[in-house]
Amino acid sequence: MGGRIIVALSGGVDSAVTALLLKRAGHDVQGLFMQNWEQDEAGYCTAAEDFQDARRVAAELGIALHRVDLSAQYRERVFSDFLAASRAGLTPNPDVLCNREIKFGECLRHARRLGGDLLATGHYARIVQGADGPQLHKGVDAGKDQSYFLHAVERSAFAHALLPLGDLHKQQVRELAHEAGLPVAAKRDSTGICFIGERPFREFLGQFLPHTPGPILDVAGTQLGEHVGLPFYTLGQRGGIGIGGQRGSSGDAWYVVGKRVADNTLLVAQGSEHPALYSRRVIAASVNWLCESPPPLARDLSVRLRYRQADQAATVILRDDGGVDIQPLAPQRAVTPGQSAVIYCGTRCLGGGVIVQTAL
Repeated sequence: MGGRIIVALSGGVDSAVTALLLKRAGHDVQGLFMQNWEQDEAGYCTAAEDFQDARRVAAELGIALHRVDLSAQYRERVFSDFLAASRAGLTPNPDVLCNREIKFGECLRHARRLGGDLLATGHYARIVQGADGPQLHKGVDAGKDQSYFLHAVERSAFAHALLPLGDLHKQQVRELAHEAGLPVAAKRDSTGICFIGERPFREFLGQFLPHTPGPILDVAGTQLGEHVGLPFYTLGQRGGIGIGGQRGSSGDAWYVVGKRVADNTLLVAQGSEHPALYSRRVIAASVNWLCESPPPLARDLSVRLRYRQADQAATVILRDDGGVDIQPLAPQRAVTPGQSAVIYCGTRCLGGGVIVQTAL
C-alpha cells in the first residue's frame, strides 16, 4: 500500500481520525507527538495530558507512537518572532508561523528521519495535485477550513503531506471517532494559541514584555487616559481599554482604531461603525506564493484578512518590493497589521503575506 505515513498525533480528535482513516485504508501508519511548549504550573499548557491521549489513541489503533520535543525550535522560530512583532505594535498570528516552521518544517523533517514518506495532519484543508504541482485548497467544511493558517507553508512541503480530513465536515469526524470507539471522540477542540493553550492573554504576554504606558487619544487628538503598552491591544478591541465613560461623549462604546508606535499612542474612536475602523486598501509583505511566482492576478480573486472571515472580492496588485497591494471591493473593518492577508481564486489558496499597512 505504498510507503510509511507518519501522522502528527496531537491527542485531539482530528488527528486521531486522520490516523484511523489511513489505517483503515491499509497504509503503514505510525504516530508522532510533538511537544512544542514546556508544561507550566498554571496548567494552561496541556502537553502531558495530550500525550497520554495520543498514547491511548495509538494503542487503540495498534500503531507505534514516537515523541519529539521541539520546544526549543518553537521558541526560537515562532515565539521569538511573535514577541518581536508584538513589540513593534503588530498583532501577529503565531499559528501561521508554527505551521510553516514547526508542523511542516521540523516535524516533517523528523517524520522523514523516522522513515516516513508522507506526513499526515488533521487540518481541514485539501491538497490537490495540479499540472503545476501541489495546490492548497479550502476544506469542504467552510466553518472549519484551515487553509488560511497554511498559506505560509513552503509549497514543496505539500508534496510530502496528506490532509485526509479536507473532504469531511467536523460532525462526520466526530461520528467516525465515536463509531470507532476512539478515546478522544468527545474531547473538545483547542482554541488557544498554538501549543501554548488557552490562558489570559494580557497576563501571559506580560511575562515576556514590559508595560510601557502611553497616552490614549481619540481621533480628534483629545487625551482620554493612559494605556499599559501597545502590544496589549489590538485593532477593533472594545473591552479592556480602561477609559470608561467620558464627559460630553455620545455614550457609545470605545474601540481601538490605531497604534502610533513612534510616540507610543493608542488611538480610539466611539461606535462600532466609526469610519476610522475601516480600510479600503491593504498592503501585505513577506508574501509566500503557493502557485507560479509571480502569479497571474488578472482574474476573479478574493481575500481573507482574518480567520473565519467570509471571502472578500478584491483587486490584488503586485508591488515592486515583492509585496501585494490589496484593494477590497467593500471597505474592511478592523484590518490588523501583523495578521495575514490570504489570497484565493475560487477554492484554491494562492498564498498570502503579513499585513503591514492599511489606508482609509
